[in-house]
Amino acid sequence: MMQNVHLAPDTDEDDLYSGYNDHNPTYDTEELENDTAFQQAVRTSHGRRPPITAKVPSTAVARPVATGCGSKTSLASSMGRPGTGALQDGVTRPMTAVRAAGFTKAALRGSALDPLGQARGPAPPLEARSEDSPEEKIRQLEKKVNELVEESCVASSCGDLKLALEKAKDAGRKERVLVRQREQVASPENINLDLTYSVLFTLASQYSANEMYAEALNTYQVIVKNKMFSNAGRLKVNMGNIYLKQRNYSKAIKFYRMALDQIPSVHKEMRIKIMQNIGVTFIKTGQYSDAVNSFEHIMSTAPNLKAGFNLILSYFALGDREKMKKAFQKLIAVALEIDEDDKYVSPSDDPHTNLVIEAIKNDHLRQMERERCVEVVKASPYVELANDLEINKAVTYLKQKDFHQAAETLKMFEKKDSRVKSAAATNLSFLYYLENEFAQASSYADLAVNSDRYNPSALTNKGNTVFANGDYEKAAEFYKEALRNDSSCTEALYNIGLTYKKLNRLDEALDCFLKLHAILRNSAHVLYQIANIYELMEDPGQAVEWLMQLISVVPTDSRVLSKLGGLYDSEGDKSQAFQYYYESYRYFPSSIDVIEWLGAYYVDTQFCEKAIQYFERASLIQPTQVKWQLMVASCFRRSGNYQKALDTYKDIHRKFPENAECLRFLVRLCTDIGLKEVQEYAAKLKRLEKMKEIREQRVRSGRDGSRRDGSAGSDSGQNCSKSERLRAQLRALPGTDAPYESSCSREPDASYVDPLGPQAERPKTAAKKRLDEDDFADEELGDDLLPE
Repeated sequence: MMQNVHLAPDTDEDDLYSGYNDHNPTYDTEELENDTAFQQAVRTSHGRRPPITAKVPSTAVARPVATGCGSKTSLASSMGRPGTGALQDGVTRPMTAVRAAGFTKAALRGSALDPLGQARGPAPPLEARSEDSPEEKIRQLEKKVNELVEESCVASSCGDLKLALEKAKDAGRKERVLVRQREQVASPENINLDLTYSVLFTLASQYSANEMYAEALNTYQVIVKNKMFSNAGRLKVNMGNIYLKQRNYSKAIKFYRMALDQIPSVHKEMRIKIMQNIGVTFIKTGQYSDAVNSFEHIMSTAPNLKAGFNLILSYFALGDREKMKKAFQKLIAVALEIDEDDKYVSPSDDPHTNLVIEAIKNDHLRQMERERCVEVVKASPYVELANDLEINKAVTYLKQKDFHQAAETLKMFEKKDSRVKSAAATNLSFLYYLENEFAQASSYADLAVNSDRYNPSALTNKGNTVFANGDYEKAAEFYKEALRNDSSCTEALYNIGLTYKKLNRLDEALDCFLKLHAILRNSAHVLYQIANIYELMEDPGQAVEWLMQLISVVPTDSRVLSKLGGLYDSEGDKSQAFQYYYESYRYFPSSIDVIEWLGAYYVDTQFCEKAIQYFERASLIQPTQVKWQLMVASCFRRSGNYQKALDTYKDIHRKFPENAECLRFLVRLCTDIGLKEVQEYAAKLKRLEKMKEIREQRVRSGRDGSRRDGSAGSDSGQNCSKSERLRAQLRALPGTDAPYESSCSREPDASYVDPLGPQAERPKTAAKKRLDEDDFADEELGDDLLPE
């Protein structure tokens, strides 16, 4: 093959393919047969390999290996690997493994592939942990110590100090046992210092809580002297507190200062508290000058109320009044970090705190604060601000429903200038209007108008008082004048619309409310008035449309829903009427009109069983009205449940024994069923009707006698006293032994028809009862009576 290869002639220029045919002689396969080391390796390693089988194909099949010269030779060893034992630069290469490490084909011969080792079966069980091992005992003992520390803290928080101390002592004993066991098993470096610190600190705290101060100090000393505990110097504050309780003030100051020296400056809050303790201790020792230094430093660094108060006391003890004033100024300059409205609101349910707040809410300092504030404002160029403050004070009393205090506050402005007097009189008129004292309301409204004729609120209030007296034309004039002074006075515009509606000037009323709707798009009162006016104008379509808009604003208003149901009922749309009546009943299930309509609807649609629940609810709402219970019994009878109807009629007869309607139905049912009780009920009915006739005769005779007495002449009428006329009227009434008719005023005759029958008059629906516009007017007429 090499004979066909023509090499390029040597040139001085760089050849891109130079060295392409150069190769290492080690990879020369043509000389392998003469390589003694390679042949020896083949005889010693390759000859001991297992024979090739059909199941496991061998990877050592001879493959042609291409060399740089293009020759191919079948090899029985690894493909393309360099010959082993070849000489390179006179140095023999070390022998390499022929077989891959950790893998033999003998393990795979005759077995299926099992890479997960599932054929070996389940793993052997874990060795059980020995509870007798020293490590496990130490672990359990450490857990027990932690539990005792927690139990001690819980008992202390619950107030059981003796139990807390016992738990702390027990934790201390077990912790010492734990340390000895750990020293025996491991080196001392493995001791849990955090656990030791927590045990000692808990024990010292419980000693102090139980007033065992010597033991507490000793325990704290153990902690402080141990250099292995970090930040143990802070506990000197606790030691100082103990010395302060023991009235050993010198040692208390000493330990406070030692703790202050050991606390870094980054912990400002803790340093301030320690300095405050130092200042208090100086006060107790009578060293007021040193106390002043401590408190002055606190007030210049992080002022607080306690430090400021103690500073004032120190200057008071020193007799320095000027510095007392400066200290007081610093004290009142301390921010309370609470809102002004929440200053006298208790933050917790602590009775002691509530008593303190109640005591300072209106104490002399609080009164002086208010008086000084008002005086300062009055003496300033902002004197009008003081009047506004007083007006706001009266408004606050109104919000608290303290009308007496509000009226007393506003009466102070009767002798003020015209603007303030008008504002105060406007609010007074509003107060008396709410209390239905229209004479006083009118008087103060006149005062407000005379003080400021251009005050729209005063004119509106005056119109309200005239409106309440029924003079609608004059009220409309006041409302018009208020609108001329302020075209944005929505209260006057609303009230003039009501006035036009009272005067039956519906077109003008509608114009007013439509203008108001353009200003107040989502006002429920305005939407209702527009719908009501369209209803009065006999335009139910427009009324329904505006009521639908009202429902989008107040979707849970039961009266509006029943109003919609009534309109649909008047139009003959029973399904829509039922929907809105049912929604109204769902939101307010105590409306008699809605309950009556729903019950009658189910009776008309031949679902008397469903009507029963509505009439039963009506009987619960009006238990003295017998007609609801009669309707329940009638529904049972119409549905074919005669026994239940009979029981209901009997129950009604027990409650209302003088009701003739119930007796008539009992006679009819007993006759139809064939009961022997029919004679008893018939006799009762006959006796009741006879007593009714006697009563009617007495009433007619009394009326005839009164007419004859009236025509006898004026002389006899003048001589008859008022008491005699009353006695004559009482004699004309039925006697006390006359039966009381508890049914409705209309007495049925002998041809009485079932109230739910087709010949009977239908029950009144909510649509027939027009909602009174004054339901909204009473609320809206006074909306603008507060100062603008």
